[in-house]
Amino acid sequence: MKRLALGCSALVTLATAATAQSVELDLWTIDDPGEYHYVLAEEYMQANPDVKINVRTVQFRDMVNDLARGMATGESPDITYIDNPEVALFASRGLLLDLTPYIEASDIVNKEDIFPGPLSSVTYEGGIYGLPRGANTIALYYNADKFREAGLDPDNPPQTWAELYETAKALTTDDTYGLAFSAVATEEGTFQFLPWLQMTGGDFDNLQTEGAVEALALWKSFIDDGLASPDTLIRSQWDSTGTFNAGAAAMSISGPWELPRMSKEAGFDFRAAMLPIPTADAERASALGEGDNVILANTDNPDEAFAFVEFLYANMDRVWNEFGYLPAANVEVSDPDYPEIYAVFEESMKYARNRGPHPEWPKISQAIQGAIQSSLTGQAAPADALDRAQSQIDKVLD
Repeated sequence: MKRLALGCSALVTLATAATAQSVELDLWTIDDPGEYHYVLAEEYMQANPDVKINVRTVQFRDMVNDLARGMATGESPDITYIDNPEVALFASRGLLLDLTPYIEASDIVNKEDIFPGPLSSVTYEGGIYGLPRGANTIALYYNADKFREAGLDPDNPPQTWAELYETAKALTTDDTYGLAFSAVATEEGTFQFLPWLQMTGGDFDNLQTEGAVEALALWKSFIDDGLASPDTLIRSQWDSTGTFNAGAAAMSISGPWELPRMSKEAGFDFRAAMLPIPTADAERASALGEGDNVILANTDNPDEAFAFVEFLYANMDRVWNEFGYLPAANVEVSDPDYPEIYAVFEESMKYARNRGPHPEWPKISQAIQGAIQSSLTGQAAPADALDRAQSQIDKVLD
């Protein structure tokens, strides 16, 4: 019996040692199973059996509020996805781990390789509070078959706002809208509208320009004239592009994340072109999208969390072909899928601008969303809607 007792004691000791060596990391993401974070977390765990990563899906629109609630209750994750304009919000409140010393010691991450836009999205007051998981921007998808049916040249997509309107008008039929885009009252609506504003010389802190009024009036005309669905006001980018994939819209403004499903759903010749500009000599702009992998400041395992984030960064060259993002750093993408469309988005990235950044970005974005909604629903003229939003934003900035 004594020998048996000693054996049990040894087993307990071994089990305790094994438990002490293992680490659990909680990861929140907007991905669904089978997508980026789930796939790479599984790969990492296979290569590092002493690490367990618990992945949880949070809806994009809920992420900020769920994180705030989790931090208040002590149930926040170790690592999370954050949309790029939200990094300043959390970093300014001391809620994110400054990765600067980790990056300086890393043999994998060189901040000089990260493109300026994505790098600025994770930078706040000299610290680096995350690593971009990729980047994206928006362009104009179009159905080349619909172009041919309407007598339009698919090799000559619209280049200016006026051409976009006339093309959408020519493509609109009883069962097909000319254009699909998202003006939903969420960050996605702001994301889609800001490039139009920026092309005219405005920005999130400068809405009271003739160009801004022209941009919002153009959006309104798409809906008022029946060239875009009234549901544009309530549909996400994913949903609006779904109408394009189904052939119910001939053009769609969206990003590269759509390509994996577009290749399965769209049974037609789909192409992409850069966002049309106000006039032929106007300045270009596009949106800087995608999010960042950040580590919460209260994690119990900062070293292990960074090792995983570092692993995610090391796989940047895979994001285009496998997950529908553009690389956020200077890496080589071998044999990119959809090379012509890849070239369009790669060129568009040269003009992609941040939203903000500002620690109170959600309030700024909500003001812009309010202007879009009130104008497109006819509650306020574009100029009045933008004036009201500017007043709200000025209070935030002051």
